[in-house]
Amino acid sequence: MISPFFKKKDSAASAPDQEARATSINDPELQNNEPGTEEVEQTESAAELFAVMSSSSKANLDKKSLDLIFSVEQIIQARQHSDRNIHELQDRLNHANNHVDRLNRDVKNLNKVIEEREKNILELENKLIEKNLKVDQVMEDYRELQTQMSGETEELKAVIDLEQQKYSSLMQKHNETQAERNKRINELEERISRLEAEGNHLRQKYETTRQEKAYLANMIQDFTNRMSMPFANQANSAADGSGDN
Repeated sequence: MISPFFKKKDSAASAPDQEARATSINDPELQNNEPGTEEVEQTESAAELFAVMSSSSKANLDKKSLDLIFSVEQIIQARQHSDRNIHELQDRLNHANNHVDRLNRDVKNLNKVIEEREKNILELENKLIEKNLKVDQVMEDYRELQTQMSGETEELKAVIDLEQQKYSSLMQKHNETQAERNKRINELEERISRLEAEGNHLRQKYETTRQEKAYLANMIQDFTNRMSMPFANQANSAADGSGDN
């Protein structure tokens, strides 16, 4: 008959083993990676058989035999414990291997993503380089155009200054000519006014002289007529007398 002490220890020791067995049954991968499961079961069977045999014959053995049996039981329990630890470590190792496999797959996927991103980055860098070259070319063209426009602007400023000077000179000449013309016009207007006044005076004088001349001519004509009438009468009388003779 098995003692209560050994039953308690066996039940306490077999609880993790049962959980491990349940885990190994539920996990197909662990079932394939458990090389020590049969050995653990054989050890447990041998321990149970030895416990039954030792408990039935303990009453007939001496102290050394009992100590030996106890030592053997401790060795068997230690072996069972080490087997369970090995089994747990094997489970952890399998779990770690599975986790490593998943991480390796993730790393491969991440490497693919990184390669694609690197390709995209390289393409973007090439596009950026092309854009920078175009921008540099545009800036160079802009600087050349700005230099050209600056030169043309300076030339236009010089031409504008020269034209402004010419315009100022022409405006000055125009003003002087306008002033001279206005002065000449004023002088001519004054002369015209003076000549008109003289002309009016001369017309008046001419009219007076003409009237006086006409008057004198009439007077002379009258005087001539009066003076010629007596001589005409005498001539007629003389002509008549000579005709009679």
